[in-house]
Amino acid sequence: MGKFFTSIAGMALATGIAGSASAQEDVPAQTLFTNVHVFDGVNEARIENASVLIEGNLIKTVSTKAIEAPNAEVIDGGGRTLTPGFIENHAHLMLMGPSLSAMEANSTWEDFGIHGTRMAEMYLMQGFTTVRDAGGANAGLRRAIDAGQIPGPRFYPSGAFLGTRGGHADFAAFTSPPGGQTNFGNLNLAQQVSGVDDIYLYGRNNLRMGATQLKFMQSGGVVSAFDPWQLLAGSKEEIEAAVQVAEEYGTYVMAHSYRREAIINALEAGVKSIEHGFHFDCEISALMNEKGAYITTNMTAFDPGLLDVPAVKNQPSSLRKAKSASATFEAYIPSMIECPVKRGFQTDCVGSVEACNIQIAYEKHLNNEFFGPYASMVTLTSVGGEIAALSGDFTNPYPEAKLGVIEEGAYADILLIDGNPLEDFSVVGTGDQWFGADPRPDSPETIRIIMKDGEIYKNTLN
Repeated sequence: MGKFFTSIAGMALATGIAGSASAQEDVPAQTLFTNVHVFDGVNEARIENASVLIEGNLIKTVSTKAIEAPNAEVIDGGGRTLTPGFIENHAHLMLMGPSLSAMEANSTWEDFGIHGTRMAEMYLMQGFTTVRDAGGANAGLRRAIDAGQIPGPRFYPSGAFLGTRGGHADFAAFTSPPGGQTNFGNLNLAQQVSGVDDIYLYGRNNLRMGATQLKFMQSGGVVSAFDPWQLLAGSKEEIEAAVQVAEEYGTYVMAHSYRREAIINALEAGVKSIEHGFHFDCEISALMNEKGAYITTNMTAFDPGLLDVPAVKNQPSSLRKAKSASATFEAYIPSMIECPVKRGFQTDCVGSVEACNIQIAYEKHLNNEFFGPYASMVTLTSVGGEIAALSGDFTNPYPEAKLGVIEEGAYADILLIDGNPLEDFSVVGTGDQWFGADPRPDSPETIRIIMKDGEIYKNTLN
C-alpha cells in the first residue's frame, strides 16, 4: 500500500510538473517595444514616449506608462516612430511584363509563380505587411506565405480579372476568336465575360479559387491594346451580378473605373472600391460617402513625365490615349483635397521586381507631394485596413483582428522607423524619381524593424 501510494504521488507530481511546463509552453511569446512614439494609423498626434506589448500575433497593450512584462523580449526603440505596417491596395504580384502580349504568348505558370514569390518578399521588405492584389493572382501565393514557405505580406487576391471582350481584361492575341482559349484564361489570370451567366460562372470560380473580392474591369486603359480609356464596359445587370456573387460570399466588388459615368454606375450597382477613379469630383465624393465606398488611385498617373513612359511614348495609340486622359483627369487632385473620401494606397505596377521597387517608392513620394504626410500615412495604414475588412467574416483570410492600426487587440503588423514620418515623409522609403532612377535597396535603411503577425522579418537596430 505504501509503495502504491508513493507511486501514485510520484505520478501526480510528475503530471503536475509536466502540466506546469506545458502551461508555460502555451503562453504566447511576448515582445515589448519601449521608448517609442506611436503613430496609430488614425490620429495625427503621435502617442509620445510610449511602450507597446506584443503577445503572440496581437497587440496586447499600448501605454505611456511602464509595462510589466518580465518574460518579454525587450526592444528599445530609441525614440523612433512605431507605425502600423503599410498596406498596398492595388498590386499585381503575378504580372511580370514586359507587356501584356508577351505574358499571353510566352509565359508559363512557372514564370508567373517565380515572379509572384519575388514580388511578395520585395513588398514585405518595403514595409508592406498587407497587399491586396487587383487581378491575376489566385490563392496559391497566399497559401505559401501563410504556411511560412516563402516570406511575404498578408495577401488578398482577386483571382482573374473579369471584363468584356475588347475591354481591359481582354489580353488575348489580336486574331484570337471570341471564346477562344487564352494563356491568361487557362491560368485563371483573366476571363472574358459576356452576360450575367458568365459573371456567375467566373465570379464564383474566382471565389472557389481563393479570391477575397472580385475585380470588374469597367473602363478601358492607356497601354492596353483594344480599349479606349473612355470605355463603359459591362451592363448594369452584369455589374449587379458581380456584386450579387460577391455578397453571396460576404465580400465585395472592386471596379476598374476611369470615367465619371463608370464610377457612378459602379457605385449605384453596389461596388465598394473604385480603382483609379481619375474622373473623381465632389458629386462622386458625396455618393461615395453615402454608399460607404472607398477609392484607390495611382498618383503616378498625374506625374508630368507620364508621357515619357516607354510603354506609352513608343505606341502611338497609347500616347494619344495618355494625352487625352491627362487633360481630362487634371481636376482629380483639387477635387480630392476639397471633397476628400477614404483613399487607399495604390501602385498598380506591372513589370520587374526591380522596377516595381522603384515605382513603389515614387508612389509614396507623390502621395506626400499631393496630399501631405498625415493624409499619406492614413492612406498607407488604417484606410487599407478598412478595405481589407470589407471582405467580411468568412471570406477574409485574417478575420480575427484589425489591420492598419496600432491599438490593443489589433494584429501585430508593425514598423519601427527612424525619425518622424509626419514631419519628414522620406523616412518611409520614398524616391523622387521614377524612370531613370537608380536601383533601390532591398529595404529602406530608415525602416529598422518589420514585424508581421508578431514575427520579426527585419531588425537592424543592432
